[in-house]
Amino acid sequence: MSTVIEDIIARKVFNNRGEETIEVDVVTTSSFGRASAPAGESRGKAEVVYYPKGGVDQAIKKVEELIAPELVGLNSDFQEEIDRTLHEIDSAKDFRVIGGNTAFAISLATAEAAANSYGLLLFQYLGGYIAHELPYPLGNVISGGKHTQGKTPDIQEFLVLPQGAESFLEAATANAQIHRRVGAMLIRKNKLFGGGRSDEGAWVANVGDVEALEVLADACEEVSNTLGFECSLGVDVAASSLWNAKRKSYVYQTEGKKRDSGEQLEFILRLIKKYHLVYVEDPFHEEDYRNFAELTKKAKNCLICGDDLFATNNERLNHGIKMHAANATIIKVNQVGTLTDAWETIETAKRAGCVPVMAHRSGDTCDWHIAHLAVAFKCPIIKTGIVEGARIAKINELIRMEEYLGDRAKMADLQIF
Repeated sequence: MSTVIEDIIARKVFNNRGEETIEVDVVTTSSFGRASAPAGESRGKAEVVYYPKGGVDQAIKKVEELIAPELVGLNSDFQEEIDRTLHEIDSAKDFRVIGGNTAFAISLATAEAAANSYGLLLFQYLGGYIAHELPYPLGNVISGGKHTQGKTPDIQEFLVLPQGAESFLEAATANAQIHRRVGAMLIRKNKLFGGGRSDEGAWVANVGDVEALEVLADACEEVSNTLGFECSLGVDVAASSLWNAKRKSYVYQTEGKKRDSGEQLEFILRLIKKYHLVYVEDPFHEEDYRNFAELTKKAKNCLICGDDLFATNNERLNHGIKMHAANATIIKVNQVGTLTDAWETIETAKRAGCVPVMAHRSGDTCDWHIAHLAVAFKCPIIKTGIVEGARIAKINELIRMEEYLGDRAKMADLQIF
């Protein structure tokens, strides 16, 4: 089967926030692949640069004039060669010349084109026959922090993880039911609650951090009892957005409190203990490996996950592993630019016993690729919201994949305890 790249076409499309982004088609002699790039609201300092100066328009021009001439004629089967060539075209580590999102879209579209040429689904092509484990969906139920405006929680995301589900469909059902119950509870608590939602479809309400956790805990308990399996709580603190470097403290504006690093540690530990949190993301700012390590050592039965801390960057993850800074890491391919770069970080995490969590971005499209990447690379958790079109696209794709796998499908081996 000939899978030589014949053409690369780039265009401007929009994400769920109405922001411009890039979409790329990779056309080979026997197939076709398409991918579009997401955008984060909270971005780590170590992330690649999304676009060159001039934005999406300039990125499209780079594809036409600089990238396509180098990639046309290469074999789409050779993913590492494609990704290495993208790095060679852009000599900067942070992809500032062609844009990390440009590299991301080309890399994924190439993988899809190669998969299509063999009549395989993307997860089969990348993961082989052994790829048959579905991830547990980690869903954002209540939003705060930089994902909202006005008087909302300081913590950025209040999450649910249906870790007791025996199928992905059961897990997705549990998340959706919890989301609906939380919405109803918020209305009962405040008749003025207008049902507002964030970019990710999570509820936006005038509540504090503790109040949000209380509501979510009650909803989780109700749904767990109804469905007969455990649904647990988690949070994404996004502490870099709370950190005031001059004052050396985390500023909780809605709560009206400032916490130094020691107080932040005790605060998070109290939340873990009181609400039986099984997942805590970015509890400290993105350079505080030491306190990440302290929390990881002291927290029991809980995944301490680094997002801004690692930014899917293999060097930063290796440093974190040496310091025992976390036992889980977020994987966002567009943080590093290419599929090969993300895969290397995932393999580093697995070798160290660090749980890789495949994740969306708050500004996303209906592109479904991360659903396949989670299965192909055996990530036991996928963080991809609960409702909202860009999230549903990925959730529904995982439901289809589970159906396609039939009796071979099983939920991932998620070891939190």
